[in-house]
Amino acid sequence: MKRYLILFGILCLLGNILTVSAQRRNQAYEEYIHKYRELAIHEMKRYRIPASITLAQGLLESGAGKSTLARKSNNHFGIKCGSGWNGKRAYHTDDAPNECFRAYKHPKDSYEDHSKFLRTKTRYAFLFELKVTDYKGWARGLKKAGYATDPRYANRLIDIIELYDLYEYDQKGKKDWMKGVTNPHQPYLANDLLYIIAREGDTFKSIAKEFDLSKKKVRTFNELPKDYEFSGGEVVYLEEKHKHATNGFISCKVYPGDSMYTIAQRYGVKLKYLYRLNDMKPEDGVPPVGSIIWLQ
Repeated sequence: MKRYLILFGILCLLGNILTVSAQRRNQAYEEYIHKYRELAIHEMKRYRIPASITLAQGLLESGAGKSTLARKSNNHFGIKCGSGWNGKRAYHTDDAPNECFRAYKHPKDSYEDHSKFLRTKTRYAFLFELKVTDYKGWARGLKKAGYATDPRYANRLIDIIELYDLYEYDQKGKKDWMKGVTNPHQPYLANDLLYIIAREGDTFKSIAKEFDLSKKKVRTFNELPKDYEFSGGEVVYLEEKHKHATNGFISCKVYPGDSMYTIAQRYGVKLKYLYRLNDMKPEDGVPPVGSIIWLQ
């Protein structure tokens, strides 16, 4: 009888712990997680940022999508305009009155811009040396790099991740993404585009599988024929190139070995638009070394 009473007591205690844990959870947070978890996993596969960190930051910065900035401007991560932002803007009081924040058409754009923001800022570069499952290291690193002024920012992220078991999405995403991938590519950003450097033996299929894309997209993004074989060293874009180069790149000089295609790849411009910008046609051949090619 005594043994049964002890067992009963343990079960009651566990039940109480689970009840308290459930009571601590916020329904709005759980709804937000359910709505955006797949998007966070998708971003992790492409940019190598833990899905748990992305979700926790989204929850914290947007108040589970309920903040004015999130509702009116689809900005879920509190990213301010900065000098290089050319998109839509929204003005909101944060650390100072009437500050400029980035505005997006859709939350998906906010999630992608958050990934690119972390990837392109040198102060966050050390974070990408951490494992994708090291959410504590990422949380502390974000605070150290100055993502937020709140002195408890790292602890708040960790508390959210552990309360809502968000670390499970890091494991789930990692298993799906790493299945069959023994030596993953390092993704880079240039011209506001995500790309990798191809290795000998890469195929459209292997790159597509690693980055959760279709073979057709990998091929068309890079304007390559179906029978193309990678020799290694090629720039391979993982998203659609632009109609012109990003700000700061107005023109370039043609160097030995250049072609209109290599220039298009270097600056992330679709080949047909590069021809149009320079009033050229494909049959015009290779531009002379030293000539100027317009990028905008």
